[in-house]
Formats: sequence, C-alpha cells, structure tokens
Amino acid sequence: MATLTKLQKAFQLFDAANGEDPNTEIFQGKSYPKELLYAQRMTQKLNVFAPDASEALQLTARCQHICRWEIARDAYEMNREGYLRWRQELKKFHARKAQELLEDVGYSAEVIDTVTFLLQKKQLKRNEETQTLEDVICLVFLEHYFEPFAAKHPDGKTIDILQKTWRKMSDKGHEAALKLPLSESALHLVSKAIGT
Repeated sequence: MATLTKLQKAFQLFDAANGEDPNTEIFQGKSYPKELLYAQRMTQKLNVFAPDASEALQLTARCQHICRWEIARDAYEMNREGYLRWRQELKKFHARKAQELLEDVGYSAEVIDTVTFLLQKKQLKRNEETQTLEDVICLVFLEHYFEPFAAKHPDGKTIDILQKTWRKMSDKGHEAALKLPLSESALHLVSKAIGT
C-alpha cells in the first residue's frame, strides 16, 4: 500500500475537522458538511487556476475556512464594525487551527509560517501567493455562492459586493471569472458591477 504524502495526510486532517461542521449543503442531490464541501471546491479551483501552486498554497486553500462554524457571526455586533472584527478573529483562529494540524503532520516551521501568513491574507496585491489565494476564494464564491446570495439580497447590495470582490482580484482572476458558467441573470449583475 502506498504511503501517504504529508500533503495527503494534512488534507485528511483538514477534511476530518471540516467534516464535523453541523451545517450542511446539498450539492448534486447529496448532503455535505458545508465547510468540507467549500474546502474541496477551493482545492479544485486552485488546481485549475494555478496548477503549479506551491505546497504551502495548496495547504492554505484546503484549510481556508477550517472549523469556521466555531466562531459564530452573531457573536459580534451585526454591523460593519462587528463584521470586520469577526473576520479578523476568524483569520487568527484558522491560522492557529491549521498550525496545530500541520505540526501533527510534521511540517517544517517554514511551511507552517507561510500557511499562517497566507491565511491572514497579508500583503494582498503585493504577495503573489496571497493574491492567488484571494483570486481562488473570489472564483469559488462567484461560481458556487454568488447566485444564492443574489437571490436573498436587492440588486444594489449584490452589485456592491461584486464590485468589492472584483477589486480584490488580479487581471488573471478577472479573466477566469468571466469564463465561469454563470446564469444569464448572474452575468447581467456582474456586467453591471464591472461596468461592461
């Protein structure tokens, strides 16, 4: 029997942790723990968008939302300030959780430091790997989560979110976004948001 690589072992630990998510999502008629499905989508998208991604970036994509449900959004004020505080706490939480699991697998301090750096989205627009991670996050959102989001919110708010998403992406990310299999109504909103 083949020995598992460190990357495969880490993915197994990440997936086992995310498999505990009490929130579920139905995809193609099957129910999945929400964050497990998200993590798998992140890996799939990274493999297409950046097939030569470093091992650290592959690890980061897979654990980007690790155990996210443990810090509830409603534990913070339901306003922009509360939202930003929640997001900052999540970044630190994901970094700590990933570090523990990567230490269990036996990764070097250098790889772990890179993963925790990327999880905290440091140097966006300046660090190539941080930017690639952000592009993949945005592409996964647009492909899998945007239309359900748009169905629950007025067009004005949806367009605002799209514009913020677009600003975080690189030119390569924009190109990939415009090739996603979006519905006609979703493409219409994207066109309005980016002014095309």
